[in-house]
Amino acid sequence: MGKGQVVDIALFVLRIAIGVIFLAHGLQKLLGAFGGAGIDGTTHMMSGLGFTPPEVWAWILASAETVAGLFIILGIFPRLCATVIGIIMIVAITKVHGPKGFFMMQGGYEYQMMLLAVCISLILTGGGRYSLFDKF
Repeated sequence: MGKGQVVDIALFVLRIAIGVIFLAHGLQKLLGAFGGAGIDGTTHMMSGLGFTPPEVWAWILASAETVAGLFIILGIFPRLCATVIGIIMIVAITKVHGPKGFFMMQGGYEYQMMLLAVCISLILTGGGRYSLFDKF
């Protein structure tokens, strides 16, 4: 197995992992799947974070996580989708987790920082050979 093929497999693994995470979180926010709060709970969260109008931002967040997660899994516009998720992670770090410190056990930002690092990697490399459409 050549180095290029190993890199493509590694990118595929990264895409599947982060895509599943965001697809699942998006469906929690959008539909209440997997024990999530649904769009009403997401609206309440966005209101508490000071986003106005919270309903619009809830729909944007839930839809962005769901679609970007699915598209990253499939390798459709992985750089663009990783950028969207990366922006979401920057907002999550600055608005929610940053003030709580680094460690996840205290609600800190270590997990979001790792997700942001994966996004930056995908932005820089693209989705690899096993992407359906990696031209944007």
